[in-house]
Amino acid sequence: MTQNATEHFQYYRPGEYAREHIRITPTTLADGREFFYLDDDPRYVSGELTRELHDPRPLDYRFAPHADADGREVPYAAPRMRRDPLTGDWIPMATARMNRPITTGVGATATGNPLAARKPGDPYQDGEVPDTDYDVVVFENRFPSMVQVPGVSDAQSDVDGNPLWREQLADGRCEVICFDPNENGLPADLPVSRLRTVVEAWAFRTAQLSHVPGIEQIFPFENHGREIGVSLAHPHGQVYCYPFIAPRLETELRHTEAYHERTGGNLLKDIMDAELGADRRIVMRNHSWVAYVPAAARWPLEVHVAPVRDVLTLDELDDQERWDLAQMYSTLLRRGNAFFDTGDGKGMDLPYIAAWHQAPVHDARRANYRLNLQFFSFRRAANKIKYLAGSESAMAAWISDTTPELIAQRFHELGDIDIDNNE
Repeated sequence: MTQNATEHFQYYRPGEYAREHIRITPTTLADGREFFYLDDDPRYVSGELTRELHDPRPLDYRFAPHADADGREVPYAAPRMRRDPLTGDWIPMATARMNRPITTGVGATATGNPLAARKPGDPYQDGEVPDTDYDVVVFENRFPSMVQVPGVSDAQSDVDGNPLWREQLADGRCEVICFDPNENGLPADLPVSRLRTVVEAWAFRTAQLSHVPGIEQIFPFENHGREIGVSLAHPHGQVYCYPFIAPRLETELRHTEAYHERTGGNLLKDIMDAELGADRRIVMRNHSWVAYVPAAARWPLEVHVAPVRDVLTLDELDDQERWDLAQMYSTLLRRGNAFFDTGDGKGMDLPYIAAWHQAPVHDARRANYRLNLQFFSFRRAANKIKYLAGSESAMAAWISDTTPELIAQRFHELGDIDIDNNE
């Protein structure tokens, strides 16, 4: 029996593959943050080898008071959030993130990679991984946008004494998922078996975090590429746990609920079925998943991925669906890198965002939602970026530089639609 048995994790229920081929080992970092190894190496799965659990860094407790520039003791600066009275949106404000290390692009502030495995003897010893190697790891973000602070009230108050502006603790949670120890690697180059472990990490964290008090939405996502604003060049993603429903999901829930009340159907299911019926913008499909360019795509490269079966959240996926997702995600990343022709036939390292939209934790409208991945890139040509200028940024009124049919046509040039047997 591996260490992901149900007695170790109250809510996560591994399938047969994960029970036999993935071992989850929990530990705690020096400052008190939770950390998990997810191993697919048979030597660790079997227990022949074990992971390093001790974090050697002399870090203070994460929520401990600290000295300011004048040497005075000040309390931990917990992120706060304020509600915009014009839109109803909550805006987290996390000043500590200004101090996070940046290792890529203009303005880099750090020479070491905190997401890499530990290198004994290296001058940089502030990495987040205790061991000298790993397969996949998950841990709480050291510089979170949202965090639950013991002993700090999440009660709302008024900014400047005016009830127009409501404020409270940004009492969510932020985690990092490192996909592979190779800090110079690309997610598109990972084997499907490793991406299968990443899928398991998404499911594992969704299951566990959905039961954290106060959490309303679990949002796994991946930012990739300097143009996207990635500060650490390492194959990794994140999980944001919002104490509210994020504006984009709130909009989708309003529309899915209204559609259900009007028709009795599931809007996301009917969109997928309509795309299958039109058969113009389907770019990939396998036994369990369908990938298509949405008929009203905003981005110059945009693909939505949906399960064939009605599924609300990532932890509801069965073994076959998790394997098929790993295969489709791998294929999507590789074809995304080949999408823009740079003239040498090699494509490019595509900047992208991969965003998991799943049912909210408590909101009753979750019953009429459906799991989906929204994958998109800012790049609109091999040497051009789509900038969100006045119409998009100020009015959220999108203007597309292409058509969904042209995006789909380019994907059709890159490989077969049916990928069950050939990739």
